[in-house]
Amino acid sequence: MRLVIARCSVDYAGRLTAHLPSALRLILVKADGSVSIHADDRAYKPLNWMSPPCTLKEGSGDTADVWTVVNKAGEKLIITMEEILHDSSHELGVDPGLIKDGVEAHLQELLADRIETLGEGYTLIRREYFTAIGPVDILCRDADGGTVAVELKRRGEIDGVEQLTRYLELLNRDPHLAPVKGIFAAQEIKPQARVLATDRGIDCVVLDYDALRGIEDDKLRLF
Repeated sequence: MRLVIARCSVDYAGRLTAHLPSALRLILVKADGSVSIHADDRAYKPLNWMSPPCTLKEGSGDTADVWTVVNKAGEKLIITMEEILHDSSHELGVDPGLIKDGVEAHLQELLADRIETLGEGYTLIRREYFTAIGPVDILCRDADGGTVAVELKRRGEIDGVEQLTRYLELLNRDPHLAPVKGIFAAQEIKPQARVLATDRGIDCVVLDYDALRGIEDDKLRLF
């Protein structure tokens, strides 16, 4: 991971345009190629970002260094560096991933055992399908034989959609699995997460924990 603290302005050009005026900011360049720009507030949420796969080119403008980040859709994040206060790189290695709590782990186990509740003809490939960036909760096939990656959460938020998006980008590079579609499954899915998932072609499934345990009606609601 590369950490840069700099006085910079940022311009985004893609499906819409956005501008961040000059200010001191933290820029993160991760090993997966993602670039994100942070202020000293808003907790974890970046001011702007570019998800992988993307390329970063560093060049010089008339009065400042300019970074240009371009993704596969041709969208651009242009960072104009006025002053760099810190620039360092660190090897973090492979992260073991988040250890799920009891409910999430049990949801995964129940859904894997009853994978057909996602749709008629669904079959399980395996739970905890390992990738270079972490394990996919469930990998399965639909009735047409297509590969499906399932990300499970107790509460579905934007972070979970982003996590599944990264898995899908990686899995779709494997010719033995591609094309891979995604299902974001949770006991509760936040409206913002649902909008983002829909925009990225990811299906959302609301899970009823008691129903999966066989206590109540075992129907899943697919939206």
